[in-house]
Order: sequence, then structure tokens, then C-alpha cells
Amino acid sequence: MHLRTTGFHHVLRKQTPHRSPVFARSLTTPSSSSQSSTRTAVYATVFAASVGLFAVYYYDARSAIHRYVLTPVLRRTFDAETGHKIAIKVLRSGLGPRDPVQDDERLRSEFWGRELSNPVGLAAGFDKEGEAIDGILNLGFSWVEIGSITPKPQPGNPKPRVFHLPDDAALINRYGFPSQGAASVISRLRARIPKFHETKDDTTAALKPGSVLAINLGKNKSSPVESPDDFVTGVKTFGPYADVLVVNVSSPNTPGLRGLQNRELLEDLLTSVTRARDELEPSPITARRPRLVLKIAPDLEESQIVDIADLIRKSNIDGVIVSNTTISRPASLTDPNKSEMGGLSGAPLKPRALQVLKMLRAHVPASIPLIGCGGISTGADALDYARAGASLIQVYTGFGYDGVGTCRRIKDELEALLRAENTTWKAVVDESVRKLSWTGP
Repeated sequence: MHLRTTGFHHVLRKQTPHRSPVFARSLTTPSSSSQSSTRTAVYATVFAASVGLFAVYYYDARSAIHRYVLTPVLRRTFDAETGHKIAIKVLRSGLGPRDPVQDDERLRSEFWGRELSNPVGLAAGFDKEGEAIDGILNLGFSWVEIGSITPKPQPGNPKPRVFHLPDDAALINRYGFPSQGAASVISRLRARIPKFHETKDDTTAALKPGSVLAINLGKNKSSPVESPDDFVTGVKTFGPYADVLVVNVSSPNTPGLRGLQNRELLEDLLTSVTRARDELEPSPITARRPRLVLKIAPDLEESQIVDIADLIRKSNIDGVIVSNTTISRPASLTDPNKSEMGGLSGAPLKPRALQVLKMLRAHVPASIPLIGCGGISTGADALDYARAGASLIQVYTGFGYDGVGTCRRIKDELEALLRAENTTWKAVVDESVRKLSWTGP
């Protein structure tokens, strides 16, 4: 009996199929593959959501990453000029951030009878070649000033020629009008115009409602110092493509240029450029001729300011930008780069620029708007200029330090200040201009 039982079990063992390791794996593979596919799908979903959220965060100019990470890294990793060029390339590419907020009604400003969405503009010197106009407008600026642009190409001064002064929130540059020349910039301006462009009453050369485009005209270093010809050429060349043409006689980095602010030479210059502008045909973009604005230095004596004001009153100049960079070095400067040659901009410039603006406001009529520029990085700074008689303001150095959200922050701070006083930008400007402007002898 015992033997038969043993044999029976032996037979059973023979008849029972043997499950090899391969067969065992085949039973578990579908389940493992399904789990792996699920994990992959989850990871892909999380990754896509993360990329999407980061893109939303990145494209918002207000995001802290721009002010506290990307801009400081760019400034500390590269020299000032290289960092500047990288910023231009990003904004030109269409991959730059944007201001996603509609401007508050309190910020509405007036541009020679035309309405702007806000008073904050970007000064010349950042987009020298007109490469990133639309990218800059996307950051919330109501107007962009490109240039300076010279008739012929020129390299500017030797490098290095730009220096950060982070301890003083300032910048020194001695660029010397590096320019690809008028022909290169004209081709870019033409490329911006839609193929089927329709001119309306509110159309501007910026091609964006509530915004304007200004072009800063420079002078070639090789041209005769006293001749207005380069500026006349600039007026004729860029008149059809600009809302505003800026006659820049105040850069300290082109030998002899500031001499054009002296009475005799300035009188000839203003007569020449206004005549050239008045002879232009209305722009095919806007159906209007451009406004002419003079840009002056902050280093003028009061007697020079009085002379300039007298010439402006007698000319057809439409406005004045106060001011360009300064060759002075305030005693408050502490940064090691303070001894570099060139024009100083940023926070240390504000007291002098405000002083010059007030002096000029007292000697020109209310019909001639002044644009304040120098040391503006907050809403309070902007309001200081409005109370001094400026109709609009421009930023430059503050934009370089605080990044792409600068315009939005200034506007938010300014709107909060105006709301606290239950007033508007236009009301503040109108009252200041009425009180402070020249009214005749």
C-alpha cells in the first residue's frame, strides 16, 4: 500500500505541468507594463503642467523671478554691454514677458491732444537699432524711444564703455552713438507695417492703441560739429515712421555735440530741423507729420536754460526732454566705478534733472510739454516729475536694474498714490503746468 501511494504521487508529479521562470514572468508582465505606462503618463502630465505653469509665471512681467533672479544673474554673469544685448535679443524674439494688466483710468495721459494709456516711456539708449519695439511695448510702456541713430553706420567708442554702479543704483556709459545707420533701422520699421495697413484717426507709428513711437536722432562723429545736416537728414529719413523725432544735442560722448546747445548754433539747428519737418508729406502710417522734441543736458547753467527757452518759444519745436546723462559726479557716489568717464544716469541724476526741468518749465509756455527723465524707478519718482511740470516721464537705468516688471511696478505704485489723493495723472499735470509755466512778460 505504501509503495502504491508513493507511486501515485510520483505519477501526479509527472502529470503536473512544470511552470518555468519564463512562464511565471509571462503571467506578471502585463500588470507591470500597465503600471509602468500609468507612471509614465502621470510623470508626463505633471511635467506638462509644470512647464505650463512656469510659462504662465515667466510670461508675466510682474513675476519675482525677473526682478530677483534673472535680471541679477544677467548683470553679474556678463559685462554690462553683453547683458544689454542679451536682453534686446530676448525681447526681439517674441519670447519676452508681458504686462498682463490693463492700465488704470487714473494713469491716462495726453500726448499733444492724443490720449496715452499711461505716462511711462522707455528712453533712448536701450533699443538703439529699433530691434525690439514690440517686445518693449508688450512690457506696458506707452511710448518707446529708439536710437540714437546716425545717418551713416559708426562703431562708437572703444570697449569697455558701459559700467554698472550697483552701490549707487546708477550707470555710466560712453557708448558714443554706436549705430548700424539709418538704412538698417528703416528696413526694420518698414517690416513692422502690416501689409494691408489702414490709417485711422487714432493710428500711431507704434501701431498699438494708446502708444507712440519716438526716434532719437544722432550725429555722426565724422560730421562737422556745427552743421545741422545730420539732423536734417534724420528728420527727412525717419519722419514718415515716427510719432516723435528727438533732436539729441546733449550726449556727452560725442565731441562737440553739446556745443549745439549754445544759442547761435542751436538757433540755426532748430530752424533747419523744423523747416525740414514742415516740408514732409504726412506720414502714410499716421497721416500726420511727426512732433519735434529737443533733448537737453542736465549740466546747463541757468543762463543757458533761459536762452534755450527763448529759442524754443520762437521756434516750432513741440517739446523738450529733460534730461540726458550728466558729466558731473555727485559727492554721494560710493561705487568704485564712479571714476569712469562718460555720462552718469540713475538715482543720483534725479535731483539735478528735476531742478533743470523746473527752471525750464518757468520759461516755456504751457503749450510746450516737458518730458521728465532721470532717476525714475518708482511711482513716487514719477509723481515728483509731474508736480514739477512734466507731462510724461521716461525710465532707463531703473529698468536695467529692476527688470521687465519695472514699468508695471511704477504704474501700480503711481496709481495707488493717485487713488490715495483722489486724483489722476492728468489732473496733477494740468495743475502743475498751469501754475509753473511761463506766461509772458
